Amino acid sequence: MAQRLGVPVMASEQYPKGIGHTHAELASLLPPEAIAEKMHFSCAAAQCLTGLAGNERRQAVICGVESHVCVLQTALELRWEGKEVFVVADAVGSRRTADRDLALARMRGHGVEIVSREMVAFEWLKRAGTDEFREVSTNFLR
Repeated sequence: MAQRLGVPVMASEQYPKGIGHTHAELASLLPPEAIAEKMHFSCAAAQCLTGLAGNERRQAVICGVESHVCVLQTALELRWEGKEVFVVADAVGSRRTADRDLALARMRGHGVEIVSREMVAFEWLKRAGTDEFREVSTNFLR
């Protein structure tokens, strides 16, 4: 959806030599240069968010795993850098539900906006009746 609407996208892989690479089906949706390997838990600390962690982007929408480790540390660090951060609650996860729930609560307490994928989609789309609306509605929101 982000790519369809012209929103820059990147993915990170936490220690892929030990944990493994991004699932092939997901990786095939991104250009190879959009996938960054890292050892730091935070993408901001790993400086793999080129463009996003820099001054030209003031917002970040985050999804992924593990909510209580990489997602949490990335969101908090971006907030500390003064970014407006949105974490998509129905697009993050942890192995344990309690870890996910605690991470979302902690992020919210630090000023991170907790949103749903539909909230993001409709805010990006702004209006109905467009080709983008029909495509996103059909392919991503059903």
